[in-house]
Amino acid sequence: MAPLDTGPLIEIRRGSLVVAIAPQAGGRIAQIRRQGVDHLVGHGESTAAVIAWGSFPMVPWAGRIREGRFGFQGRSYQLLRNLGSHAIHGVGFAMPWSVTRQEAAFVELALSLPQDESWPFGGSAQQRLAVTADRLEMTLSVRAGRLPMPAVIGWHPWFRKPDRMSFSPAHMFPRDEQGIATLPLQEPLPGPWDDCFINHDPVLLELSGQQLRLSSDCQHWVVYDATAAATCIEPQSGSPDAFNLAPATLEPGTAIERKFLIEWL
Repeated sequence: MAPLDTGPLIEIRRGSLVVAIAPQAGGRIAQIRRQGVDHLVGHGESTAAVIAWGSFPMVPWAGRIREGRFGFQGRSYQLLRNLGSHAIHGVGFAMPWSVTRQEAAFVELALSLPQDESWPFGGSAQQRLAVTADRLEMTLSVRAGRLPMPAVIGWHPWFRKPDRMSFSPAHMFPRDEQGIATLPLQEPLPGPWDDCFINHDPVLLELSGQQLRLSSDCQHWVVYDATAAATCIEPQSGSPDAFNLAPATLEPGTAIERKFLIEWL
């Protein structure tokens, strides 16, 4: 995918925890630094591709939509395909977000979703990022506008390769020959993974002597650890291809909201 510059960065901080945010680059976190240790793959380290650095919000869908096609309320839709033959990770990660409020330890951002061939329903998205000395709390929401719409939201952090990861999911979505999540669920297979899981427990990471605990009110977690440089751990409100597997509907004016917490132990 095409490269994406960071644009101007803003920071929130508390103690030794500093979070750099790139509003113009998809409202993403460009870097998370604590006690001098960077935890994310930064812009341009291995690539500047829009899909492959920082930690970006996935709205109004997460993961792949098979060939960008789905049906909703009796109509068929075709999204723009932005990863081979599929549509992936929504539209928000490549759009500029607006900063609506900022103080030393938190920032709030907003995005008006398009109503065009990339996303035909409109709506809006909001984020809140807040830090204490040992935690980063992220809140993400999407609200339907005047049209009902399907929606799945989530986060896509590119963590630097951890020294250790503790992850014990309950179930796994099998992938077909196109690499797309399918049903029925199965018992988790050993990695390496590029897969979606049903997971109810925090994920533990260790990197450069720091221990992190990741938790969320999302039950769907995608883990991608097939590359030597990074591990992506992505809490989502639904699975990849959810618009075809298990669509969730937002009626006009209603919203979906989820939280993602990173704590240093």
